[in-house]
This record gives sequence, structure tokens and C-alpha cells, in this order.
Amino acid sequence: MTHSQNQPVNGRQGSPSRRTVLATMGALPVLTAAASAAGASRAAAAPATAAATVVVDPSARRQTIRGFGGMNHTAWIGDLTTAQRDTAFGTGEGRLGLSLLRIPVPEDRAAWNRDLATAKRAAELGVAVIASPWNPPASMVETFVHGSQTNARRLRYDMYGAYAQHLNDFTTYLRNNGVNLYAISVQNEPDYAQDWTWWTPAEMARFLRENAGSIGTKVIAPESFQYLKNMSDPILNDTAALANVDVIGAHLYGTPYANFPYPLFKQKGAGKELWMTEVYYPNSTDSADLWPQALDVGEHIHHAMVDAEFQAYIWWYIRRGYGPMREDGAISKRGACMAQFARFVRPGYVRIEATAKPASDVYVSAYRGSGSTVVVVAVNKGASAVSQQFTLANSTPSSVSSWLTDGSRNVAPQGASGVSNGSFTATLPARSVRTFVTG
Repeated sequence: MTHSQNQPVNGRQGSPSRRTVLATMGALPVLTAAASAAGASRAAAAPATAAATVVVDPSARRQTIRGFGGMNHTAWIGDLTTAQRDTAFGTGEGRLGLSLLRIPVPEDRAAWNRDLATAKRAAELGVAVIASPWNPPASMVETFVHGSQTNARRLRYDMYGAYAQHLNDFTTYLRNNGVNLYAISVQNEPDYAQDWTWWTPAEMARFLRENAGSIGTKVIAPESFQYLKNMSDPILNDTAALANVDVIGAHLYGTPYANFPYPLFKQKGAGKELWMTEVYYPNSTDSADLWPQALDVGEHIHHAMVDAEFQAYIWWYIRRGYGPMREDGAISKRGACMAQFARFVRPGYVRIEATAKPASDVYVSAYRGSGSTVVVVAVNKGASAVSQQFTLANSTPSSVSSWLTDGSRNVAPQGASGVSNGSFTATLPARSVRTFVTG
């Protein structure tokens, strides 16, 4: 399929209409979130209802967070501008705080420099860069019949070694140009490949087992479009294949929350990482500034961190009408909800245990940073404000600062307030998301 820089705003790789259906299959009702910190200057308009105490336990460590990010695909939608790169990857006020960048691996070596400028700037700002291929070079591909598709593409079996070298060469090219890839994928969405290259689970496991060991950076697989475990189970169950993969990657198009947990990964994935490498949510048809729908992003990230225990969360296009950054370079409402996590939960932070649902419409996750820093992100989906108490077990911070996104504000600083015996109480305004950082 040919893509242009004038791809419709609701478009994405493959068939936009089919993708939109997939993306909404698992969508849940609109989420609203947030909190006004204790001592915040603006009080909720309606009386706040009480919720059960959120207990945060900094000693109960879960997954290490690698970060939050997005995709840059210059060939399809044009590159980020210099200013947009700093908005995307900066961490100060008015920035998204993305700490991960995903770029494509062009099959044509002459196009390898296409996303280099953005990748270099991201790397300069301390962002980890990963790359995913849609197709191998044409000389390595053959056509076959896949269901009703008579011109389906797959990597020729006698080209597995050459393909591994192709991926390794791209890694080397970026390294020689100032970008050390954190990891490279074997294939973008091998199980949703009408417009690119198909891989069966057995083919993916074979490539990992026999060829991926020669790739000079971390390897990501399988990047199933819907986190279908039939693509990743064979990897986890094959000792030799698992030895040559570093990151189990997944996309979440239409994946219901009930399918987020992955017991087999917990059983067999020791020493490996678990990343969500692509999604948009809840759809690609609505404006990213539609409110309170944009709060769905906050709830989706919450479930990705708490239920799936992903270590990374990567959006599709960084700059798009439905993305975290609007076409004019301004941060959207969806982007503000994402920034409530990305700016404050930094690479290397560890998710810690916290009461995940203290009230019917409230979602809470917590993270431990350097020293004794604790970050708590609270999403209030409800139409009423909630008075929420937070207690940090065996921790006595002196103060807590907070930032708020609601219908009229984007990651707005709300000042600092005191903490007494490890506890503080804050109002979570209706339909908002709020981040607290202890000091």
C-alpha cells in the first residue's frame, strides 16, 4: 500500500476503516480522572464524595518502567519540526515528556536517513530509540496465497540470514550517525499484514532461534497487532528462540482489558522486557481535543501499567489530529493525559503497589523514582469530585506537588502541600487526571 504525507487525519497503516473497527472493539466507556491536590487553589464546584484510602507501598516493587513514547514516520506524514521535537521529548512545562521514540526500518537503504534528524535530537535529549520494519528488501520477499489474498508477502526462507544482516546494518548505520538503537523489531504486526509482510508464529520463532543472535542490539518480537498470545506463546515456550529476544512487544488495537495480563510471560519471561510498542486509543476518527473522551487515554495507560504490567507505552503518530500533538504542534487533550504519566514517571522508575481502584470511577497507579521520590497518578472517571486520602507506607515525605489536566487545563501546576505522617488528602475533580510527586 502506498502512503503519502497527505494521508487523512484518521488514517494509519493499512486500512483506516478496518483499523478503526479493531481499535474500538475493546473500547470501554469514557474515562475521567484526576485530583486537585491538597491546598490546590481551585476547589471542586460540587461537594467531593469520600473514597477508600489509597495505600501506596514503596517497598512492593513491580515492573521497571522504560518510558512513554510515540512514532515518527516521515515517509507517511512528514517529519517533526525542530520545535515539535523539543515539545515531544522535553520534560518541562508545556512539553509531552516522551522518553521513547519509535521509527521505521525502510527496506530501501537510500531512505535510511529519512527519520535520522528526529532520532538524533531525541537521542540528544536522552530518549531511547527503537525501530520496526514493515517489509524486508524486495529481493528477499516472495508472494504466496494467504486465505483470499493471492499476492501476500513473506520473507523467503533462504533469506533469513540476509534479513538479520539487513536489520544489523540498519542498527550500524544509526550508530555511525549518532543514534544507538535501544532495540530493533523483527516485524511490525506480522499477523495483520495485508499491506506488508506476513509471518506465522513458527516462522517468527525460527528466525529468532536461528538468526536473531547475530543482531547487534536488543531484539523485539512479535509485535502482534492485538496482543494475540498465539504469536508470542511459541517464543516463550522455545528456549532457543527466547534466548535471542530481549523485548516481547505487543500492540493493543481492540484488545480488551481482560486480555491485558499475560501469565505465561510471568512464568517464563524472566530477564526479558514487556513493551506496548504501538496503539492509538480510543480511535483515529475523533479530534484528540474531544473532552472528556480524551480521558480514555489516561485509563488505558493505567490498565497497561497495572493490569498488563507493560514497561513501555508507545503511541502511534506523535503528531496527528488524533494524537498527543496536534498538526499545529500544540499538545492535545489526549497528549496532556499522556503527559501526566510521561513527564513524571521517568525511565528507570519502578511501579509500586497502590490501591488501584479506591472508588468506582477512580484509577490509581504509583511509581518509585530515585531516592525516596514517589509519583502517584490518579484518574477520576466520574462526574463528581472525589476526596481522596493517600497513605505512603513506611515513608514520610515532607511535601507533595501536583499537576492537573481537566476540561480547561493541561498538566497545570497546582503547587505543593504538606504531608502528615505519610498521608495527605486531595480532591480529585470530576473528569480529570492528576499526578502527585512527593518531595
